[in-house]
Amino acid sequence: MQAVVQPMPTFEDMIRLFQETRLSIQELSASQKQTEKEIKAVNASIGRLSNRLGEFVEEAVRPAAVRLFQERGIDVHEVQQNIVVKRDGEALEIDLLVVNDKDTVAIECKSNLSVDDVNEHLERLAKIKRLIPRYKDNRILGAVAGMVIPEHVAIYAMRKGLFVIAQNGGHLELANDAKFTAKVW
Repeated sequence: MQAVVQPMPTFEDMIRLFQETRLSIQELSASQKQTEKEIKAVNASIGRLSNRLGEFVEEAVRPAAVRLFQERGIDVHEVQQNIVVKRDGEALEIDLLVVNDKDTVAIECKSNLSVDDVNEHLERLAKIKRLIPRYKDNRILGAVAGMVIPEHVAIYAMRKGLFVIAQNGGHLELANDAKFTAKVW
């Protein structure tokens, strides 16, 4: 068996290989930039879809909230949607407010409710009387609603004193039992 001897590359061969390598790297970089643009576009689409799902949940909860809270003895005079308040350098956003002369129920609506969503809503509830002073004499109650509510999240929310509005078949209902006493802020 005879060994094959490879000729030493010439300077021109080295320059050509270097240029080919540089072009390949540029093509990969351009491809990576295109992939990053596509990922950003997909993320933006997912964000818009998530917002639309949240709006869908709000639209489903709004009419049900009147019935659900009236069944619990909380008369409803008005339902306000998408409340945005800015006062003294603080901001507050509430999906739904169910209001009567003495009670205000702030409802957070999510497509998929998490413990973090519950905690954020608890912080929101603590700010309402300060940031929306027209409700300073009302009892502030809280509720969370979702298309998907894992059982541990529902239990956590109830233990924190929140009403939980969940799907049951084709309709919405309060997951809290009749003995439930809501926390008042």
